Amino acid sequence: MNINQEFETIAAIATPIGTGGVGVIRISGDDSFQIIDKIFSKKNIQAGKIEHGWIVSDNKKIDEVIVLPFKNPNSYTGEDVIEIHCHGGINVVKNVLDIVLKNGARMAEKGEFTKRAFLNKKMDLSQAEAVADLIHAKTKDFAKLSAKNLSGILGKKTKEIRQDIFNVLSKIIAGIDFPEDVAEPEYEYIIEEFEKIVSKIDEILSSANSSNIMRQGIKIAIVGKPNVGKSSLFNTLLNVERAIVTDIAGTTRDVIKETLDWDVAITLIDTAGIRDSEDKVEEIGIEFSKQSANEADLILFLYDASKGMNEDDKAIYELIKNKNNIIIANKSDLLEENFKKDNNILYLSTVTKQGLDELKEKIKQTSYNFSLEDSEFVTNNRQQDCLEKCRTSMMLALDAAKEHQLQDLISIDLKSALLYLDELTGEVITDDILNNIFDHFCIGK
Repeated sequence: MNINQEFETIAAIATPIGTGGVGVIRISGDDSFQIIDKIFSKKNIQAGKIEHGWIVSDNKKIDEVIVLPFKNPNSYTGEDVIEIHCHGGINVVKNVLDIVLKNGARMAEKGEFTKRAFLNKKMDLSQAEAVADLIHAKTKDFAKLSAKNLSGILGKKTKEIRQDIFNVLSKIIAGIDFPEDVAEPEYEYIIEEFEKIVSKIDEILSSANSSNIMRQGIKIAIVGKPNVGKSSLFNTLLNVERAIVTDIAGTTRDVIKETLDWDVAITLIDTAGIRDSEDKVEEIGIEFSKQSANEADLILFLYDASKGMNEDDKAIYELIKNKNNIIIANKSDLLEENFKKDNNILYLSTVTKQGLDELKEKIKQTSYNFSLEDSEFVTNNRQQDCLEKCRTSMMLALDAAKEHQLQDLISIDLKSALLYLDELTGEVITDDILNNIFDHFCIGK
């Protein structure tokens, strides 16, 4: 985006495209009020007052609408903003947008409304990223956590850490620049403050792994030999007939994926049965199965309870034994009543549903280990990288302080730590990083 584009008035559809009750077109920029004045049946509308009327083009009424006008800086973007609420049909919304564009606005780029909100200091960069997280949240819990960041909790904590670093740095600089008037701070004081700062950074980073899994979801792969009931279990957990089930071994030749919302987003993966095969298509499916098992966060390992775990089953288990797994003896309805069960194995029947509730509970318990429900912070990879670099700089400064090195040298690492925190909040940021962040937004947000 060039400098001239940043000052142009932009417009886009702010609601999902499709048939619905209401569609919203958002306009932002200096010409917003002039544009609405050209196309709205009521003239000279005032900010803060909701208006009802018609969008008009070439003296023809296009749609009956409600207009919400906002005057800068009291708007989402910090600019003059007009929201047009029209009927939600695909063609109706597009027609209204076309009229807006013909009367002086240009089409907004991905995330440009939120980008302008950031540039106009309506929010810091962590809050802007929380907007995208909130929109794309796969579960209600992650949506709640994203709302915490949108409220500014991560930015506030980051600024608190920044102030702690700045306070120590100020005392060091004062001692260096004015040695006759100000004494350098004691090393014991510096060490104590640095350890507190590192602890605060670690508090945020402690939820990094959970943050990533909550954002991306947990992958669960169903693995085993052909014809042990993998597809039947897949269908049972989904409660739909998604995968083909037959008595013929090797029916599933590809990886099938579906998503569940069990507080944590779960991607359930049905894999091809693993065995030696001369069928080229099945062989490819088996390789995909092994890859899926390798990438999964949890593996449901199935074998046929009525036949027991044989050498082929054991060979497959060897491939996944070091992964987080649940061993499942399927077809347990075929076992004799006096069969001695192993407490380390879950006995299941996809026919009678015996053991199904127990399996669901085990899956949920494993998934909850990734939950951020009790966490105060949720972070993304970029934010984690900034915090990790800040922590590295602080550890270098801490080690230097313990060795009583020159405080002038210690200040260099403190300045680096401050830059990484400023990158997190967007106080210091490159255009490439900024564009990459907002390219992941949808148009209209």
